[in-house]
Amino acid sequence: MTTAHELYAKGLRDHLAPALRALGLLGWRRTFSLPDETHWALLGLVEQGGPSDPSGAVTGPADGPVRYTFDLSVVRRADWAVAALPGPRPDPRTVYGIETWRARIGEVLPVGEDVWWEVLPGPRWRVALDDSIAAVRHYGLPELLRRVERDRGGTGETYLDPADLEQVNTVLLAASVARIQRAELVDKELVLTGAWTRADALARTVLQGVAHGFLSAGDERFHVVRCLDTLGRELWTVDPLAE
Repeated sequence: MTTAHELYAKGLRDHLAPALRALGLLGWRRTFSLPDETHWALLGLVEQGGPSDPSGAVTGPADGPVRYTFDLSVVRRADWAVAALPGPRPDPRTVYGIETWRARIGEVLPVGEDVWWEVLPGPRWRVALDDSIAAVRHYGLPELLRRVERDRGGTGETYLDPADLEQVNTVLLAASVARIQRAELVDKELVLTGAWTRADALARTVLQGVAHGFLSAGDERFHVVRCLDTLGRELWTVDPLAE
């Protein structure tokens, strides 16, 4: 009987990868990108089912299922060049700290939580592949495009020039806190966006200190500082009048 690992390898080679390329993604094996002159817009295949060989192929127990999902990320090409990290392009499955946005595909699906597809032996083994391709087509790919355009165009007035923002980010990285990806003025508020989570107490403490530093400058263009994650979700607000 054909094993799940054999079916998955066949499905990846003959079905999943060609379908992703047909959607306009470039790449092979397990990393794909959208053609764009200013950004790396990336999709990476993340697999479970046993240890992997050097090529990334799943090599777990032959009779076990294979589970997989996708990581999505957007990195400015200029940031990648300055960082001088190994490899010709970023790997969406690796956190570098220079991404303008990253997420698991489940976060942009209607369920809003981690989603894994499972390949099992049997006549319906391709259902998971078809469903995951549909998820990329209808949700993952549009979100990548939206994030690139959002980063390229911005949603408000830029608050800091690149040099000043880099100085702030150097302090954040020294404190093991993810960098500020955007600092924009929107409706009398300074909106900071970064790859933070509500559960990250260190990030909250450090960013509240950064926010008070911005507020102490007495800039009349804003009176409140808001911190958002890369999906645009509200994390923390620093409002001196409410403290």
